[in-house]
Order: sequence, then C-alpha cells, then structure tokens
Amino acid sequence: MKEICVAFKWLEPERSADLPLPTYATDLAAGMDVCAVLDGPVILNPGERGLFGCGFAVAIPPGYELQVRPRSGLAVKYGITVLNAPGTIDADYRGEVKVGLINLGQHPYTVRRGDRIAQLVLAPVIRAVWRSADELTETARGAGGFGHTGFGVGHGAFGNKGDNR
Repeated sequence: MKEICVAFKWLEPERSADLPLPTYATDLAAGMDVCAVLDGPVILNPGERGLFGCGFAVAIPPGYELQVRPRSGLAVKYGITVLNAPGTIDADYRGEVKVGLINLGQHPYTVRRGDRIAQLVLAPVIRAVWRSADELTETARGAGGFGHTGFGVGHGAFGNKGDNR
C-alpha cells in the first residue's frame, strides 16, 4: 500500500492533547477517523446542521486532496452525515479542518468532545483540461439523464411511482 506524508499541526495543542491524530481503524481501512474538538456537548436536532472543528490543520501534497466522508455507523444508526459529502480539503488550504454535519434522523443527536464524526480519505487529484469539440462520441445512453436507467427521480427510494421493474 502506498503511503504519502501529510504534514499535520495541532492548532491549540493544550486543547487537543487528549485526542488522537486522525487514525485508520484497521490495517486496510481507506479512511481515517477524525474527532470533534469541542468544549462541551452540542445537540443537533432533526434537520439541523453544524460545523465541527477538528483542532488541526494540514499541508496536503500537491496532486492530492483530503475527502471528508460520513461514518457509516453514524449515518445508518442515527441519520448523522456529512453535509456536503464528500467534502474536499484542497492542497492549498491551511486552515482548521472542520466537518459539516447534518442530522437527517428523527431524534436529537449529541456530539461530544472526542467523538469520531467523519473520516478522511487522502486521494489523488487529476485535473481536467477542457477541449472544445464540434461533436461528442456516441454512446448507448446518449443524452439520457435522471431516471434514464429506471432508478432515478420518481422511482424507488425517491418516491415510489411504480414497481421499479
């Protein structure tokens, strides 16, 4: 497995001394769990969103990004997810890493100091170079958009308007 060095700095070390660095839970995990740095509990009511600081900044190497992704357990059990999933932390950003959470569940959820609130995935970035074209190559799908394959808006989990066959 390839490893890339990412410079990491606690912004207020005395405030974060009891918290772990972002950590891979297992040897083959793609994402690193990241914790909330809070002075006290914060309640997210259903439908509410909040921005939670993680207490550190990073220097991501050029050609990479950190993706901020939901933790599946929080999402499935409580409806807590990353608001703009996946969020992107660009290589030139040097501010505090923060996670926007939203409560899509039916009950209030309390975020506490040290709670694992998201995961970070270091990913390579490939930049697009746009080229104007008079024609685009043909595909079987063509211009078929949302719902074109039978599972888009208006079907299944998005408001059952049929039997999804």
